[in-house]
Amino acid sequence: MNPRESIQRAHTLLQMRRPADAERELRGVLTQLPDHFTAHSLLGLALVQQGRTAEAVTEAQEGVRLAPDQSFPHYIAGQVYLRIQRPDLAVTSARTSLSHNPESAATWELLTRAHLRLGQYPEVVETARRGLAIDPQDSDLVSLLAMAHVKLGEAEQARAAAADAVRLDPESSIAHLAYGHAALVSGDPKTAAAAFREVLRLDPGFDPARDLLVTALKQRNPLYRILSNLRGRFLGGWRMVFLLPLVPPLIAVFVLIAVLHWAAWVAEAVTVLRLARAKATRLLFEGVEGRVAVAGCALAVAGIGVLALGIALGHEALGTAGVAVMALVTPVQEATHTGSARGRRVLYGWTGLLVVAIVASVVLASPSVALLAVYAGLGAIWVAAGVRRLFPAPER
Repeated sequence: MNPRESIQRAHTLLQMRRPADAERELRGVLTQLPDHFTAHSLLGLALVQQGRTAEAVTEAQEGVRLAPDQSFPHYIAGQVYLRIQRPDLAVTSARTSLSHNPESAATWELLTRAHLRLGQYPEVVETARRGLAIDPQDSDLVSLLAMAHVKLGEAEQARAAAADAVRLDPESSIAHLAYGHAALVSGDPKTAAAAFREVLRLDPGFDPARDLLVTALKQRNPLYRILSNLRGRFLGGWRMVFLLPLVPPLIAVFVLIAVLHWAAWVAEAVTVLRLARAKATRLLFEGVEGRVAVAGCALAVAGIGVLALGIALGHEALGTAGVAVMALVTPVQEATHTGSARGRRVLYGWTGLLVVAIVASVVLASPSVALLAVYAGLGAIWVAAGVRRLFPAPER
């Protein structure tokens, strides 16, 4: 075994997201050369990618111990710390690495990411620019700079930087993510939604983009935008629900909001289905999003059919159940566009309970149960909001 070739293969395997294979290569090197600091460092990165955080930290620290005067072990240790949600330690490691090699754009990028994770946005701007002075073509650094401008409320600078990032690397999911954020703060939810869809196309496993796509789609609703602005200005937000018993007319507002959201989700399903069937865009919607679009359209059509049958038969419970079937579009779409896997399971469970309630309403000939299912289905937008608060999408 040639250690240098094994290290190169391990590095390539890590880039290909095959950490288990990389681990085997690196352990082979360490069998021959137990004090090979590069192998220890890369092994830490391979282990953290497999979720073995304690072992990863041990290996990364061993690499630093064996070569404290080399920049590479400190850089990899910073990568490990960032992945285990310790950006404070990542900052320290990155700065130590830069003290040995200040011309490393990759290390400046690591430091920029750590500052962004810590919410230190002026520092993000500073370190991103330091890195770009070394490598002006680094799309990820430009994307991080755009994100900092977003957080600082600098919409024009954010959009310009994000557009530059996409130009530098059109296949970068981070660049499109930054562009989506910039479009949102610029008041352009349509462009933002397209950007977040592109993120999911390039990186289907990047769950936070699902939540952002939901936000963008909802921002396309004028009433939602108005209420979001009011919620940002006044205290209370979702607590307005508790005012319903005191101010009954608010019920009509909430019903209107829910119906508009339902209509938006139906329009979303129709749009995606059309794109999934078009030759030019078919490959973009071969996954879950395309199947959910089919399900959303099918639920709307089936609900109309059941409603018509109930009216024809004079069966009130059946007709109301048809409306409840149409209302299922909301919880299904909300579940699919939720970033957290646990949150999706909760919302799909909620949808299952609604299906049981609809069936029970028909079997028991109970219009009131069906009507409750209608309200619960349309009101799933608030259930989903609570679920996303309890189970936020994991960071990457």
